[in-house]
Amino acid sequence: MKISVVAKKLWSIHKQLILLLTPLVFLPLLFTLPEKEGKCLYVVLLMAMFWCTEALPLAITAMLPVCLFPTLGILPSKKVCPQYFLETNFLFLSGLVMASSIEEWGLHRRIALKVLTIVGVKPAWLIMGMMMTSSFLSMWLSNTATTAMMLPIANAILESLFGDLETLKEKCKSTDDPEGDIINGQSTVKLHSLPSVPSEKQILSIDGTDRMEQSDVRTSEEIRSESRYQMKVWKGFLICIPYAASIGGTATLTGTAPNLILIGQLKSYFPDCDLINFGSWFAFAFPLMLLFLFLGWIWIAFLYGGLNTRLCFKKYDQRAQAEARAKALIEEDYRKLGPIKFAEGAIAFFFILFAVLLFTRDPKFVTGWSVFFKKGYVSDAVTGVIIVSILFFFPSQKPSLSWWFDPQASNTPYVPLLSWKKAQDSVPWNIILLLGGGFAMAKACEESGLASWIGGHLQPLAEVPPAAAVMLITAFLACFTEFASNTATIIIFLPVIIELAIHASVNPLYFMIPATVGCSYAFMLPVSTPPNSIAFASGHLMVKDMV
Repeated sequence: MKISVVAKKLWSIHKQLILLLTPLVFLPLLFTLPEKEGKCLYVVLLMAMFWCTEALPLAITAMLPVCLFPTLGILPSKKVCPQYFLETNFLFLSGLVMASSIEEWGLHRRIALKVLTIVGVKPAWLIMGMMMTSSFLSMWLSNTATTAMMLPIANAILESLFGDLETLKEKCKSTDDPEGDIINGQSTVKLHSLPSVPSEKQILSIDGTDRMEQSDVRTSEEIRSESRYQMKVWKGFLICIPYAASIGGTATLTGTAPNLILIGQLKSYFPDCDLINFGSWFAFAFPLMLLFLFLGWIWIAFLYGGLNTRLCFKKYDQRAQAEARAKALIEEDYRKLGPIKFAEGAIAFFFILFAVLLFTRDPKFVTGWSVFFKKGYVSDAVTGVIIVSILFFFPSQKPSLSWWFDPQASNTPYVPLLSWKKAQDSVPWNIILLLGGGFAMAKACEESGLASWIGGHLQPLAEVPPAAAVMLITAFLACFTEFASNTATIIIFLPVIIELAIHASVNPLYFMIPATVGCSYAFMLPVSTPPNSIAFASGHLMVKDMV
């Protein structure tokens, strides 16, 4: 049998092989290391391997501590199970419920279209608008949901600018336009008409249909050059959305799972430390997010043809006409939303209240409203759950006193802003289990003494200057998480980083925060983050485009 055939067969069952062989490969650890530390390291490495290879679903791997820690005598189940719903998980859950209510009433779409109408339709400005909107939404919604919502809007705008993508690809490849006429020895081509497909990609009539049938005399080389430019801009749009979603998620504690892992493990190791909360993290991370968002926009716009003199000067040519069509499409879509409904206004109010209360509870640089309550009793989780609980009974229709005095009025039950069915369907429970698995692992590492044991063996690294150590840790994790889940990566390495900081006599936050943020900023490859995978799955990007 050929080697290639054997390799294909092995690859088809590689996950099963990993599940069978990994426990056997790591078995010697149980007999060569101190009893409790060896057993804990065995489970940690087992989970790390399953997380990195996804031999089991991430959430199922996250539940292994419930099975293995008690049976191996590492940690009793009464200490393991509560780790799966700490107050950090409640904060995350409240953010997800708020996000599902925003999605339920389409407020996120209204925000996106409004931003795009403001920034204009020139490619570089549109890329900026897409990135600003995606980053803002991903601060509150999941990065994956933000990308899934923004990509269809981007595709509709691009089709109005450049026409059908498949036609555009053909023009990039072909040396002659088969539909063009030969006039005076030169090839001619018709401008793209807008595609006639439903919803976002509808035809827009601008000053009559005759405007859409104009023709332009251009050489085949000019056609190819313009088509290549248009393809570059298209790729820039597809890349900027997942990148901005990943960047934006770092600005809030609930924006991305690694941030929650950081706060959860910090409270596990240092229960009295209350330096990091929603407000203090936002004050630190939001300016950083803006900086990287701006740098990302400059780089993407530079690479994909958006930065040129057209940003500042009007030029009446084919591009200007296409831009006018795109502007009309965005304005038409926004007009179709109609005036703001009562439910949208109510959701916007509670969303702003949610954010303001979280920011001002205890921002550290000023006195927060938590001083009105017993110290240490009210946390970010309490704030979040109070606000989202209101969504389940606040009416989605404007209440009317006349209804009480009108016997003819309908007596149908009122509809709240959010139903439990919608919340249940929208919340990614697998991520909550993943967070819980990380907290259980951290608790076991601490209780079994594994974290101290590893820290002792990392003593030589404690001699490295702290600044150099931060750079090495961040670079290593950023590279590692290009091929593995951000959440799994930070779960695995954060306990080790904490012990390293303790042995180096350095404030653990000095190592922990760069490591956590570095994980979220590693999104070079299609497999690095779910938003990248969604954009790559469109089939219009190659790996080299993202790298």
